[in-house]
Amino acid sequence: MKVVVVGSWAPSLLKFRGALLAAMVRRGHDVIAAAPDGDAEVRQGLARIGVAFRDLTLERAGLDPLADARSILELVRLFREIQPELVFAYTIKPAIYVSIAARIAGVERRSVMITGLGFTFTERRGLRQRAARIVAMQLFRLALTNDQTIFFQNPDDRNEFEKLGLLPAGARVEIVRGSGVDLELYAPSPLPPDPVRFLFVGRLLKNKGIYEYVEAARRTRLRDPSIAFDVVGWIDANPESVQQSELDAWVREGVVNYHGAVADVRPYLRAAHALVLPSYREGTPRSVLEAMSVGRAVITTDVPGCRETIVDGESGRLVPAKDAAALVAAIRELTDDRGKLEQLAANARTRAEQFYDDRVVAGRMLDVMSL
Repeated sequence: MKVVVVGSWAPSLLKFRGALLAAMVRRGHDVIAAAPDGDAEVRQGLARIGVAFRDLTLERAGLDPLADARSILELVRLFREIQPELVFAYTIKPAIYVSIAARIAGVERRSVMITGLGFTFTERRGLRQRAARIVAMQLFRLALTNDQTIFFQNPDDRNEFEKLGLLPAGARVEIVRGSGVDLELYAPSPLPPDPVRFLFVGRLLKNKGIYEYVEAARRTRLRDPSIAFDVVGWIDANPESVQQSELDAWVREGVVNYHGAVADVRPYLRAAHALVLPSYREGTPRSVLEAMSVGRAVITTDVPGCRETIVDGESGRLVPAKDAAALVAAIRELTDDRGKLEQLAANARTRAEQFYDDRVVAGRMLDVMSL
């Protein structure tokens, strides 16, 4: 079967969907991946697993009707040229625009994955946010009509779509455990010696909890300046992103160590004692799965997408969102009890093995899509 897989950012095809693409090829399908920002490294990586690549101009952020219309037309032309029997898209914009374009192009089988509801659904304070939410809802209603399969990464997102009336009648709706994680690539490693280091990995967005992380680091280091707080990630083209001046001020203050965007996060995970992700909402956070696989305790928030990944008190700690004081308490709990930290870390690896093997996740998705 000829299959086209569309994402919003080409490097994510390998990082987040590599196991899925490889499983499609192993099952004998002709697979073409398409996304913006496809450099030589992405093309070569996809070629190694037998996947062809096509570059797109889809914009990941913003609502520009003309740009989005051009993206849909580009996708229509792509699908008419390739004539796939099935298209699969993930993240919000591809899920919407690929579904619309595939229907126009006459592709009968369409599947999407909602990997999280993002800024449009989590922030409702201003007129701009409310308007964007209304537009997104209408687009989802239009786009998902007659899609055969809709994947979610947590039950809260599925329930939100159901409550809003966004799920088409007759569609198969499935919940999968994110994209999973390569348990061999992210092999377990022993905890490093003291002093204790905590790590934040992700885009530097307000709704990822970066401000709470920095405030918790500031308060913790007042008590014990030997404890280190690392940040790996980047400033994103998103209205909720931190400003470069803020980041520079944190570094000058000495509250966090900033390492930028890195191609391989594993050395930073191995150097850390625990991962901290104080997010306001996720699909299934990949950073948490990678940390668990390496054998690191996780402190995250009791919100959709995050609360499903760990067991509070067993493989990490859950704290309320937007609560720096609760974050400080959880951090102190781990720094004050090395034995508990080691037990949580070991349990985290066990949980990753039990539930988040990316090969198992990919196989289930292909079975659901009848591939």
